[in-house]
Amino acid sequence: MNDYNHTILCVDDEENILSSLKRLLRKEGYRLLTAPSGAEGLKLLEENSVHLVISDQRMPRMDGTQFLAKVKEGYPDAIRIILTGYTDVDSITESINKGHVYKFLLKPWNDQSLKLEIKQALEQYDLIQTNKTLHEKVLEQNEELKTMNENLEALVSERTKQLEIQNRTLEFSRAILQDLPLPIIGVSSDGMIAVINQEAQAQPFNGHAIEVGGEFAEYFPTDVQQNVAVALETNKTQSLEEYRLSDGVYNIDVSPLSGRFCGRGVIMTLRLLHK
Repeated sequence: MNDYNHTILCVDDEENILSSLKRLLRKEGYRLLTAPSGAEGLKLLEENSVHLVISDQRMPRMDGTQFLAKVKEGYPDAIRIILTGYTDVDSITESINKGHVYKFLLKPWNDQSLKLEIKQALEQYDLIQTNKTLHEKVLEQNEELKTMNENLEALVSERTKQLEIQNRTLEFSRAILQDLPLPIIGVSSDGMIAVINQEAQAQPFNGHAIEVGGEFAEYFPTDVQQNVAVALETNKTQSLEEYRLSDGVYNIDVSPLSGRFCGRGVIMTLRLLHK
């Protein structure tokens, strides 16, 4: 079975013309269909995918320009060529202007010229189809990009909303931390003071006010430091009861952080018992 790249339909009421076209094109690698009239040519078009239509102009009942006008209406992708004599040129001009006919070729034709014209016509067909496919692909990709952008906008909007909620929650958490009526101190695993609230900031530790960014060891004695180290190592809360610091006696709880901050620090809570 032959695998043809192109199918050509030749329409002419003269059998000898069709035979000449068959002989001329049989070695060119085309699938060739023939019809003796426009009506039969339209029937073949219904049954086959045709890339190029070559029609005689002078045919009974339906001439070439009428036939090719119907071809354009029903099968606009097919390239349309008409074969005509010198006396018919003027009558075909209007059909060319209306786009019914891609090109007209004069009878008698030169075999090499006709084969070249057919080759160029089919190249034109392939180019048009390639451009059409690319255009459709571009439209498809544009739709995909549009959908992606819409999804991205929705994602960004949702993410923005989540960040706004998180920011409000964080601000609220900070406000609660600051207003707690007992000193709270956050210590990172490397011994840095990371968080303090107002109560902690107001208390002197080791003789001076505690500051964020300072070293925990500068404010608290060795045994408190050891409690922090044990809490980090065991991931369990450590407690010191009735522990005297410089300004009073406290119950101290050292609680390790949990979740994704596990092992990265502790929260120290100090409850003043008495001065």
